[in-house]
Amino acid sequence: MAEERGSFGSRLGFILVSAGCAIGIGNVWKFPYVTGANGGAVFVLFYLIFLIIMGIPVMTMELAIGRASNRSIVQGYHKLEKPGHKWHIHGWLCMLGCYLLMMYYTTVSGWMVDYFYKFASGKFRDIGVEDVEGVFGEMLSDPEEMGIFMVLTVVFGFVVLSLGVVEGLERVNKVMMIGLLGLIIVLAIHSLTLQGAAEGVKFYLLPDWNRAMEVGLGKVISAAMNQAFFTLSLGIGAIEIFGSYMSKEHTLTGEAIRICALDTFVAIISGLIIFPACFSYNVETSQGPSLIFITLPKVFMNMKMGRIWGSLFFVFMTFASFSTVTAVFENLVAFTSDNFGLKRGKAIIANCIFILIASLPCVLGYNVWSNLHIIGARDVLDSEDFIVSNILLPLGSLIITFFCTAKFGWGFDKYLEETNTGSGRKMPVIFKYYFRFVLPVLILIILIQGLIA
Repeated sequence: MAEERGSFGSRLGFILVSAGCAIGIGNVWKFPYVTGANGGAVFVLFYLIFLIIMGIPVMTMELAIGRASNRSIVQGYHKLEKPGHKWHIHGWLCMLGCYLLMMYYTTVSGWMVDYFYKFASGKFRDIGVEDVEGVFGEMLSDPEEMGIFMVLTVVFGFVVLSLGVVEGLERVNKVMMIGLLGLIIVLAIHSLTLQGAAEGVKFYLLPDWNRAMEVGLGKVISAAMNQAFFTLSLGIGAIEIFGSYMSKEHTLTGEAIRICALDTFVAIISGLIIFPACFSYNVETSQGPSLIFITLPKVFMNMKMGRIWGSLFFVFMTFASFSTVTAVFENLVAFTSDNFGLKRGKAIIANCIFILIASLPCVLGYNVWSNLHIIGARDVLDSEDFIVSNILLPLGSLIITFFCTAKFGWGFDKYLEETNTGSGRKMPVIFKYYFRFVLPVLILIILIQGLIA
């Protein structure tokens, strides 16, 4: 039998850990460059709309399955599904998604720690701006360097969990999230004081419909829908597990709004760090992954006290990524305990060993296995990310939506009862038909777009 489910020590702990799971590299890395590539403020406006009409509803559904079942996703489905039904098969797909996510996310999280070390130790002080791109290339070509920081990320993540849900996961994530929020505000204030920062703020926060039309309004709306959906990591049970640790004191709608608000706050303030800095130093804002590892280091190198600002930025990035790592690791541990009857300590050791081994292909995919292409021309990391982001997240959210709203699933009435249990904002019953017929279509559009991409 699985061990008895624990709970968080405080409501704040639940909100910060859940938000930490949602807040990740995508908020700081992907959000700014997707905003830049899609015309700025108009994209942000649509992003916020889709967060409200898609993100919050699906999040309440994941949390409701977790809280009603008091189990991780596979056993949660087992407990709530009607006799003879097979919804729990999707639970195994969810866990596949969580394992796949950690097989590459731990490597990228290691990059953040590596770059903090590089800035703090003065590596960027001793080179020219023209050599910054080479630093990123050297890191990718060195399996030993990437391997060391991946191993540090994985081992430290499971060490945190070994201290328990309250003393480990909750306490460490509280410190990291409060530190993250403090750092992001300090970094944003600093960026806003740079010469030329006002132009970056205008681009970011003042809607320019002409610029959006140049990009293509349909493209802007599509990109906003995708970003709003993916930023919360919904569809693979990563949020569901925290519902299983929740009390019945507060409604799930209110808690989902708070988690989404924190996630959005970090994404929006990240833009206030990056856009003023990029405009101040005349740097292109629509670049992809290179924005974090090539463009921003160049910006920091040109700043007064750039070594300090660069170090602080990558501490912030480390906190953002590591909060996701520990949250998803907790899901893996709970899943192993629930389904295979392992005590928590053994589940932690088994998962730690597995993730260490399973993360190696991503590390080697940039050097020793650089010729390995799994899906089309994609390398190992991009292939793993494609499966998780373009298939498992939207497909999973579609299945969860059907489970919580269809008569042949758990059913809307039971979902609504669980969601509205406790004090706080209630989910109105009038949304029933929107949830049953419109929301699935929106998610299906994201799934189709992702597969076409």
